[in-house]
Amino acid sequence: MLTPVPPAPEQVKTWDEALTLVRQRSTDLRFAEAGVTRAQGRWRQSLSALLPNARATAGLGVDVLNPDTPSIPGAGGGGAVVGGGAAAPGTKVPSAPLGTLSATLTQSLVDVSAWRGLSSARASETASVANLQDAQRRLTQGLANVLVATVAAERAAEINRVGLRQALERAALTQRSFELGAGTQLDVVRVGQDVALARQSLVAGDEQLRQTRESLGLSLGTDHGVGVTPDFNLTGLVEQTRRDCAPVQELGERADLVAARANVEAARESRRQASAGYLPTLGLSSTLFGFTTDPGFGRFATWNVSAVLAVPLWEGGGRAGLVRERAGVEEQAAQSLEATRRGVGVEVSRARRGVEVAEALLKTAAESLELADRTDRLTRRAFEVGRGGSLELVQSGAALRQAQLAVVLREFELVQARLDAFLTEARCDW
Repeated sequence: MLTPVPPAPEQVKTWDEALTLVRQRSTDLRFAEAGVTRAQGRWRQSLSALLPNARATAGLGVDVLNPDTPSIPGAGGGGAVVGGGAAAPGTKVPSAPLGTLSATLTQSLVDVSAWRGLSSARASETASVANLQDAQRRLTQGLANVLVATVAAERAAEINRVGLRQALERAALTQRSFELGAGTQLDVVRVGQDVALARQSLVAGDEQLRQTRESLGLSLGTDHGVGVTPDFNLTGLVEQTRRDCAPVQELGERADLVAARANVEAARESRRQASAGYLPTLGLSSTLFGFTTDPGFGRFATWNVSAVLAVPLWEGGGRAGLVRERAGVEEQAAQSLEATRRGVGVEVSRARRGVEVAEALLKTAAESLELADRTDRLTRRAFEVGRGGSLELVQSGAALRQAQLAVVLREFELVQARLDAFLTEARCDW
């Protein structure tokens, strides 16, 4: 059991390497980027309602019952004949079968609802971009935390092996004292119990190491555990993250708050769009119609330009229901903004306070380790000369192992606290 855990099949050497893997493989990042694409597509759809729309239609029609009679394609009844009466010699007449071509151009002139929809789509796009930035910040923070946890687990597993080795040395010392008649069977049992506890800690620490490697692998986009090299620079991790992220000037500029405010604006404009559906719209329409002739290729028969005024009268209450629905969406977005604002305030204050707490805990843990080490050395010396018992020896050894682990964990907690304090008030743009 003193043999170290085998290294992971894949290891990262630097922060830049880990961040590059996240950029390439992260599903959360791809999801946020897809959200931006969707928002951009929605904005373009909303804009299309305000831009000119052109359509060309071509057809070929044959009257099966009267194949020599020209018929407009798609007309109902017994066939719609183009023109009528006898044609003068040399005059171009509709051909049979009849080919037609029509081109229609429409342009919206006054449509308040469409403009509101465009504003809502623009706000949604702003929210999606902010969500992408917030995803980048959270991925950076999550990657940094899991790297710290992995390095801490590696170090804790190493300390557990040192603790087991020390417990075995105490067990050998106690066994030797018992064989020489200076100890009792109770001393041997007590020290053996301490060895068993040390083995339990080692097994639990090794499993924690494997789980943190798996967590790091998931963060890096793999389905297997990923470790870190022994020379991984953890002390400069805060400085390295500052290259990819910058602190915000005001807390309200944090990406998740920007996204929440933009969602409220999008919901408000969407409600206004529904309300504007009660207003009339004014548009311009132009249609050019032509058909094939005999003799000749064909001719254009009509070209009309018309203004279209559409006044909504009654649609069965669907518009009122749509307004109420979007009013509820707006209220939900407003409450979500307030909840996000409160959560961010608590998160930031907790992160700021966490650095001071971590520093204080590390200081007390270092003092406890120094005292535990002195106590263990004095206890072993007293036991060797026959002035101490096995109970004190076991207790001092267990206290030393706990103090060593506590110092290691407090050191990594301080690094993690500094990372959280910076990244909770930062903007990350990859």
